[in-house]
Amino acid sequence: MNQSDQDIPLDTFPKLLQSHVRSRPDQDAIREKDLGIWQSWTWSEAAVEIRALACGLASLGLKRGEKLAIIGDNRPRLYWGMTAAQAFGAIPVPLYQDSVADEMAYVLDNADVKIALVEDQEQVDKLLEIRERCPQLEHIIFDDPRGLRLYEQEFMHDYQKIQQVGIEFDRDHPDFYEREVAAGSGDEISIMLYTSGTTGHPKGVVLSNDNVIITARNGIVREGLTANEEVLAYLPMAWVGDNLFSYAQSYVAGFCVSCPEDATTVASDLREIGPTYYFAPPAIYERMLTQVMIRMEDAAKIKRNVFHYFMEHARKVGVRILNREPVSLQDSLLYKLGNILVYGPLKDVLGLRRTRLAYTAGEAIGPEIFDFYRSLGINIKQLYGQTECMVFICVQPDGEVFADTVGTPAIDVEIKIDDNGEIVYRSPGVFQSYYKNPESTASTKTDDGWVHTGDAGYFDDNNGHLKIIDRAKDVGKLNDGTLFAPKYIENKLKFFSFVKEAVLFGNERDFSTAFINIDLDAVGNWAERRNLAYSGYIDLAGQQEIYDLILDCVNKVNQDLSQDSRLGNSQIHRFLILHKELDADDGELTRTSKVRRSFVGDRYNILVEALYSEQKECHIETEVTFEDGRTGTLAADVKIRDAEVYPVKTQSRDAA
Repeated sequence: MNQSDQDIPLDTFPKLLQSHVRSRPDQDAIREKDLGIWQSWTWSEAAVEIRALACGLASLGLKRGEKLAIIGDNRPRLYWGMTAAQAFGAIPVPLYQDSVADEMAYVLDNADVKIALVEDQEQVDKLLEIRERCPQLEHIIFDDPRGLRLYEQEFMHDYQKIQQVGIEFDRDHPDFYEREVAAGSGDEISIMLYTSGTTGHPKGVVLSNDNVIITARNGIVREGLTANEEVLAYLPMAWVGDNLFSYAQSYVAGFCVSCPEDATTVASDLREIGPTYYFAPPAIYERMLTQVMIRMEDAAKIKRNVFHYFMEHARKVGVRILNREPVSLQDSLLYKLGNILVYGPLKDVLGLRRTRLAYTAGEAIGPEIFDFYRSLGINIKQLYGQTECMVFICVQPDGEVFADTVGTPAIDVEIKIDDNGEIVYRSPGVFQSYYKNPESTASTKTDDGWVHTGDAGYFDDNNGHLKIIDRAKDVGKLNDGTLFAPKYIENKLKFFSFVKEAVLFGNERDFSTAFINIDLDAVGNWAERRNLAYSGYIDLAGQQEIYDLILDCVNKVNQDLSQDSRLGNSQIHRFLILHKELDADDGELTRTSKVRRSFVGDRYNILVEALYSEQKECHIETEVTFEDGRTGTLAADVKIRDAEVYPVKTQSRDAA
C-alpha cells in the first residue's frame, strides 16, 4: 500500500487497521492476561492474525452480508474475528456470553448466523444443544480447545487450524484480502447488536460503518482522546458500550485495549493496567465504594480516623479542585497531603490513579457516590445513550458535571422534547433499521431520521443539561392524579449501598409500594459487625433488624420526595424485601442487568397484591434456575412493612 491515509477514506475497520500498521506498526494494539502474564500484540502483529482469520472464514464460505456470531469473554481473538469478518463485508453479531441456550437460539435464528466464533467448551456445548433449531448455522470455530479433544463433528473447527487454512487460501488468492478491504465502504453494514429485550424479544440493531466510526471519532474529539490511552475491556462484547469504547474508539484513535484473564481477576487486572480511560455502570462504582467502606470499618481506629478526616476535606474542596476552581492555599496544601496519605493510595487500590476520563451510564448514579469519586480527582462523568445511536446522545462537559443530569448533546446530535415529554434525537450514529422488523423500525425512527428514545425528560432551565425522569411508557399516575415515575424513585433507593435493586408499583393504584433486593455484601458486613447470624440471602432478608435498616432508607427517600410538589404523593407506603435476588437466568433481569418490570410484577403478583392489602406477611414459592442449569423451588414467608409518609411541601403562591 503506497497510498497515504489522505488518499484512502478510513471508513471501515479493516482500513483503519491498515492505517495503524502504516503509522504505528510497533505500538501495542491489544493485550491479554493469560496464566498471570500479559501478552501483547502490536498493530502489525494483529493485522497478520486478522488477515489469516479473514481468509480462513472466506474458505469456509462466509460471504459479504452474511453473519458471524461472536460469543465469549473479552478475548483478542474474538475482537479479531469482528475485524476479519468486516474485511470482506460479513457482519459480526456478538452475543452475551452468559446467555442460556434458548436465548442464544433466538438471536442466532433471527440474525441468520452462518458461522459462530466462540471462546470455549461452555459456549460450544450451548450451541450443540440448540443447533437443530438453527439449521442455517453451518460451522462452529472455537478459540480454547481445552475439553474439546473428543468433539469430532465435521462442522467443528479449531481457531488456529482455520487460520492455517486462511494462510493457504491467502497464498492461493494473493489479491483477495486487499481487494475485499478496498471494496468496503462507510455505508456498508458494520455490525448487528441486539437490544437487551427489557419488554420482549431482543431486536437486532443494524449499524453501518459510518454510524459506528463517525460516532467514535466525535467522542474522541470531544474528550481529546489520543493513541496513548489505556483501556480495560471487561464488559460484554455484545453490549454497545464495549463496541464503542473497547473496539471502535481503539481503531479510530489507535490506543491499546487490555483483556483481563477472567471475570474474577478484573479488579486486580484493573490495578495492573491503570487505565486512563474507563467506563463502568453505576453498580460497579457502587460496589467498589462499598468494598472500600467495608474495609475501612474493619481497619484500625487511627487509620479509620485519618481516612474520614481527609475524605471530609475532599468532599469540601476536591470537586472544586477537579473543576479548576479557586480554593484557599491552606485547603490546597491539605488536599495535597491527603493525596499522599489517602487519595492516591485509594485510587491505586481501585485501579484508577491514572484515569483522566471515566464514564458511567445506563442508570442514575447516587450523588454521594458520584461526588466521592470526583472528590478524589477522578473525572467521572455521566453520559446518555442507546444502542440505536452507537451510544452517544448526551455527555457532561468538563466543569459542568451534575449528579442529576446527563449533560449536553454530543457532537452532531440534535435533541428535542416532543409534546408528551419524550426525548427524540437525530445524529450520524442513528441506526439503519431493526433487522427483519420493519414495524418496530417505523415506530422508532421517522423518515427524516429522528429516533424516539422511549425516555421522558426535559432540559434544565438553569444549566441547559438534559434530565431523564423515567421510561416514557413507565410514567403513570396514581389514582389521585399524582405523577408516578417508578425509575426515578427506584434510583433514589439504589443510592443507598444496602439496596441492590428496587421495583416500584403504583400506577393506577392509591399509593406506591416497593420490592427491595438487599446488597448481600453490604448488608452482610453490616450484620456481621453487629453479631447477627445468618445462613444466606433468604435468612438475612427476613430478619427484623434488616427490615429496620431498609425502613430507614425508605423513610429517607420518602422525606426527600415530600419536598417535591409534583412527586410528593408518590411516597412509598409499604415495602417488602424480596426473598431472592433478581436474576437474569430467571428472566427477571436482562443480560445488561435491567429489571424487567412487567415480568417481575406478573411473576410475583401474589406479593404485589399483598402489598395492597392489610397483610403483614405472605407465603410464596418460586421456581429458580441454579448456576449449573438445574431448577428448584424457594419457599419463604415474606414480611411486609409500612413506611413513614411525610406531609408534601406545597408550592407557595409567592413562588408560583
